[in-house]
Amino acid sequence: MIIEYIIPRLDFSAAGKASTDMKHRLTQLGLPPALIKRVAIAMYEAEMNIAIHGDGGRAEIEISKDGITTCFIDHGPGIPDIELAMQEGYSTASEEIRDMGFGAGMGLPNMKKNADELIIQSELNKGTTVQMHFRLPAGEP
Repeated sequence: MIIEYIIPRLDFSAAGKASTDMKHRLTQLGLPPALIKRVAIAMYEAEMNIAIHGDGGRAEIEISKDGITTCFIDHGPGIPDIELAMQEGYSTASEEIRDMGFGAGMGLPNMKKNADELIIQSELNKGTTVQMHFRLPAGEP
């Protein structure tokens, strides 16, 4: 099953809807609350990054017997230095975004912390793709 979500640029009322919807879907599937929490946190961070930095984009979520794979795609400016962007507290968010309570520089670190696997591909002036994999615990549906 693949589910797709559109993430509009700077629409903070829409950013977070994909992670909330996925949280409900995974709960209905009876998956462990700890896994659902990890997926929701990582997805929310990815959604906010796309809304703030990526000029909008989309998310594709695949749920399979092996686990959950999320793919977030934007066509923004790209990430010039992924290693630097992975450091806690590093942010390129504008002062306006920070004044709204976003842009604390925890997005990518929180994605890495919560996903079993994180793959980031970025090309300057073309965009970024962030893929995260979450394994199902043994014995889960």
